[in-house]
Amino acid sequence: MDGSTNSLDDVSAESSTEFPDRLSLMEVRLQAQEDEITLLKSSLADALRKLRLHDQQIPLLKQQLIAVNPAAARVLNQSCYVDGFARSCRLSSSSLDGFHHTSNSHISNTAENGEGGAKTISSHKPSTCDRCAQTEPWIPNHETVPLALTQAAQILSLEDALTESIPFADETLIKLRREEEDVDEVESGKDQTWSSIVEDAIQPTTIRTLQKQLSKGSEDSQGSCPQTPTSSSPAPPKEPTSNPHGGLLSPIREGEKMLVRRNSEKSRDSQEKTKQRLSKKAASSTNLLTRSPSLESRAKDLISSTGSQGSRRGTQSQSIKMFIRGRPITMYIPSNILNYEELRMDLPLQKLDLDWVYGYRGRDCRANLYLLPSGEAVYFIACVVVLYHIRNQTQRHYQKHTDCVRCLAIHPDKVRVASGQTAGVDKDGKPLQPFVHIWDSKTLVTLQQIGLGTFERGVGALTFSSSDAGTLLCVIDDSNEHMLSVWDWNKNIKHVEVKSTNEAILAVDFSPTDTNNIISCGKSHVYFWTMSTGTLTKKQGIFGKYKKPKFVLCFVFSLTGDVLTGDSEGNILTWGKSAADTKTLGKGAKETFQIMKQTRAHEGSVFAMCVLQGGAILSGGGKDRKVIRWSADLAPERECEIPEKFGAVRTIADVDGEELLVGTTRNAILRGTFSDGFVAIVQGHVDEMWGLATHPTQNIFISCGNDRQVCVWNAEDHKLDWCTTLEESGLCADFSPNGAVVSVGLSTGRWVVLDLQTKEVVSDLTDGNEQLSVMRYSPDGSFLAVGSHDNLIYIYNVTEGGRRYTRFGKCTGHSSFITHLDWSKDGKYIMSNSGDYEILYWDVASGCKLLRNRFESKDREWASYTCVLGFHVMGVWLEGSDGTDINALCRSHSESMVAVADDFCKVHLFQYPCPKPKAPSYKYEGHGSHVTNVRFTHNDSHLLSMGGKDTCILQWRVKGAAPGDHSKEHLASSSSVCSSSSSPVNGT
Repeated sequence: MDGSTNSLDDVSAESSTEFPDRLSLMEVRLQAQEDEITLLKSSLADALRKLRLHDQQIPLLKQQLIAVNPAAARVLNQSCYVDGFARSCRLSSSSLDGFHHTSNSHISNTAENGEGGAKTISSHKPSTCDRCAQTEPWIPNHETVPLALTQAAQILSLEDALTESIPFADETLIKLRREEEDVDEVESGKDQTWSSIVEDAIQPTTIRTLQKQLSKGSEDSQGSCPQTPTSSSPAPPKEPTSNPHGGLLSPIREGEKMLVRRNSEKSRDSQEKTKQRLSKKAASSTNLLTRSPSLESRAKDLISSTGSQGSRRGTQSQSIKMFIRGRPITMYIPSNILNYEELRMDLPLQKLDLDWVYGYRGRDCRANLYLLPSGEAVYFIACVVVLYHIRNQTQRHYQKHTDCVRCLAIHPDKVRVASGQTAGVDKDGKPLQPFVHIWDSKTLVTLQQIGLGTFERGVGALTFSSSDAGTLLCVIDDSNEHMLSVWDWNKNIKHVEVKSTNEAILAVDFSPTDTNNIISCGKSHVYFWTMSTGTLTKKQGIFGKYKKPKFVLCFVFSLTGDVLTGDSEGNILTWGKSAADTKTLGKGAKETFQIMKQTRAHEGSVFAMCVLQGGAILSGGGKDRKVIRWSADLAPERECEIPEKFGAVRTIADVDGEELLVGTTRNAILRGTFSDGFVAIVQGHVDEMWGLATHPTQNIFISCGNDRQVCVWNAEDHKLDWCTTLEESGLCADFSPNGAVVSVGLSTGRWVVLDLQTKEVVSDLTDGNEQLSVMRYSPDGSFLAVGSHDNLIYIYNVTEGGRRYTRFGKCTGHSSFITHLDWSKDGKYIMSNSGDYEILYWDVASGCKLLRNRFESKDREWASYTCVLGFHVMGVWLEGSDGTDINALCRSHSESMVAVADDFCKVHLFQYPCPKPKAPSYKYEGHGSHVTNVRFTHNDSHLLSMGGKDTCILQWRVKGAAPGDHSKEHLASSSSVCSSSSSPVNGT
């Protein structure tokens, strides 16, 4: 029974481990199918619109053909019943001189006779409904159809309907297009322009060959099939009056406006039915598709091959199309751009330089805070190692890492520093190789890079040897076996490498008296390593009668040479070497490491330990948040408790024996003494951040995130002014134009307004029950727009200086959640983006009305530009982007540059506007996670970028051109001048 139970447990465990893989595989397949559905629907919609346009042109072209050559009417009508199939070739219901058409019942066939006269015959055929009900095709006297006429009908082209002397008016096609667009707007409620290509008008061609074939066919028909008029035939048509354009074409032109309107109204119902049928087919056709990596490119070629770039409305309203996840997005070219193709995209005149780093990584890293003799505290966050001068309050930055820094070690000379990073992934999701950098803290010059291609996943712990002046470096990586390696870092030579354990390792260090002895600790273990002749052997510490802790979190060497460990049980254990127990274990017994003493230190875990110069020991607690000073024999001397808002003690650094630096689990660095207490000198968020806003007149900015904290920062003093904790996560924020209040959108549909002076909530409202994604005040502060994940934009009237809000209306029309929005400079209109890559425009002043004609908004000026989709920022998107590669962007107040936050830990700086693909940019690294937001300060002197999971805010100094410089003049001039220089490469 026990055996079967164990086997079932094994199967259950195995299936549970396989379940995430199966689930992820199903998600990938589902996403692929959704991509194919979107691509197919867009292609079908484009084809449907072209068919609709052509269907409206056919009746008019037929009538013009009949007007030029009446014999063509018989050819067209009889060709509808070739090979026993009743093809739909109905002529227009409009009446012309000499012709009378009875809808769906009688069609008159007119042909020239050999003597120049005209005879008419009438053949009755069933109505459309009757034909649909028949089981056999209805063939109206198909035996009498001459073969010559049938062949002529098969080769007949509507483009050949006009003679060379009769030009086809371009206005006809333009009117057809406008009529078709009006129908689309009425049906869909908004202008969704799927094509941006100019379809050329049909040009006149010669019909001499056709006339010869028709003349020959008429002669054959007179000989083989004589025709007699019937009583039901109408009177023969009158001879048309002569005119220079071919007789009957003039009345067609005079009434073509009425003709187009009639055709549009009569065919609207049938077009709507056809559109519905094609939509249903688009949904079901994806089941017939097989996965093809070139599906998207083939669809692009199909759509783009129909013509050159331009607008459906003609060259006066040109538009550009870009694709995201196979979906075409049409953007209209502003009027001030004279020649889009000759626009020159340059690098921006400005550059960025890292000025300040807000935050510290203490929540999941240990032993990452040290004090250098220069008075600088060394710590890290994201991809940056920060050297913060405590007294001068200045920062320097080591920025050579390509992904998040995980560990830090100081050389015995207190100058050189070793820092290890995680592996990370590149843009395509492929893992990158981790490494360790050894660098000079005075010059920030990299001295050595070791381990590239050796370490896996990342570097978890490292330390310099101390007894030999720091010649060796011990590194433990994050692979499954946690490989331990010892390097001569000066020569970049690996002395030895060995598998340590499958359990997590949290700390490693050399013995201060013997380089050949190394100690490591981690989950439920303490290992004592001995290095000899290129090999490493380990001995596990024996807990014996003492309770084995779940984690051994830290250790230090006392001045007497003993090893002191702090564990998750709150104890400090003293380890010593004992002689071999030959009586119990026999002659082969070896010496062991056992616990000599146990000291109860903290309630909860012992997270950190530090040895002072006089031999005293410091310990930091987790649950009790205490820092305790112990004598050399572990007698408690002094203690101090860290404020609860800063979290537990993560690491301790000695300043001068009295003053201490304490890193906490809530990403803060505290400075203080046992007698005076501790104050924060570095603070940051502790969870993913999304909300970022800058003050309209001061160097102040606000941040909020999933840790429910709202923080107001001073960008000049580089300090946290104040912080408050909300009930829910804050995801977006915006300052009112007067700078007195700030609104914060939360994850539950609720939003609050905070007074910057009193720090109190002055307004608390709720819109829907889904998270809010954007808050934006109008330029004059009279309106507030709230974008929600329920696909709506809520508009509020703002009064009493931003302290009172009343609902004005809501913008309804998006089919996905709102991502970004901006106000026009006059405060009357809104431009918004949604999660399905849609760009919509709203007339707020007229009652939150959706502007169906997006073409009318092409010249509108915007007070801010944060929408990631738009003509002026189209060039920031890389080819092949999937729509989530760019999280945010922000145009400078000078309107000369635009900063972009991407999903690959990079900040980009582009020239503004940048409406052409592959626009060059400067690229900046520093974040270790997706960059969620960017904002310029009020005078464009600095740019702020916010990381997601790295909880880091980077402040960049803008260098180069003066903030008042504009590039609009350059863009307008370059649009009319062709540049022969090559495109600049992307900056680094």
